[in-house]
Amino acid sequence: MELIIEDAELNKEQAAPVRSDADMAILEEMMKAGLFLGKRKSKTHPKMKDYIFGLRNEIAIIDLERTLECLNAAAEFVKAKIAGKATILLVGTTPSIKKLIEETAQRLKFPFVSERWLGGTLTNYNTISKRVAYFKKLKSNKETGRLDKYTKKERLDFDRQIQKMTMMFAGVEDMGKLPDILFVVDANEHLTAVREARRLKIPIVAVLNTDADLESVQYPIPANDRSRSSVEWILKRLEKAVEEGRAQAKETVKVEEKNVSTDN
Repeated sequence: MELIIEDAELNKEQAAPVRSDADMAILEEMMKAGLFLGKRKSKTHPKMKDYIFGLRNEIAIIDLERTLECLNAAAEFVKAKIAGKATILLVGTTPSIKKLIEETAQRLKFPFVSERWLGGTLTNYNTISKRVAYFKKLKSNKETGRLDKYTKKERLDFDRQIQKMTMMFAGVEDMGKLPDILFVVDANEHLTAVREARRLKIPIVAVLNTDADLESVQYPIPANDRSRSSVEWILKRLEKAVEEGRAQAKETVKVEEKNVSTDN
């Protein structure tokens, strides 16, 4: 991995050797996508020290070899959980990331939060579910004309409710149950979501920068969490892990069906 770092303080003892040409190719992709750019040295979290390759102009340069190790561990975890029919709640609300979260979640048919995290989404799930049910009923009543009997002012009030609740619940209206995994982009930005998941013992996979505590989540991915290209690259790896997990689940079903057929 070639990286020119001016005035760098290299953490050479922590640098892990690249073991294959495949890893080299992946690291090159990660470099081009900008995963290596961390925060300013003054904002570095103490527990992130071992994941920093060096400094350039007081900006932390993330050790992508360590990031790749973390990413592979997270991908294997996701793959195994998805093979067991797990669901993932994707969370990312920063302006440059929210659209990516929405598009990825919609492709994978997973719930998402791309606007504001509503406190209690996980820890107060029963109450949130009731509000979501009301939201869905309100939308259905509008679409079927059942609100036409109300006055113009009342219909406008309903429209405002629907608009407000769309912002709050659109991504989770079909969630149905608590997620098996929480995937978060920018752990610092979504501390409430992380705390709720930890309280309920829901495993967390998180993209976090050098200013975050990587020990606050089970599967940290140290990387630039504000760059669209960086997050997009990571989300593609997530999608691949999900697809492989789903393929494995289908294969398991086929084997089970074959065994039942043979037994009969």
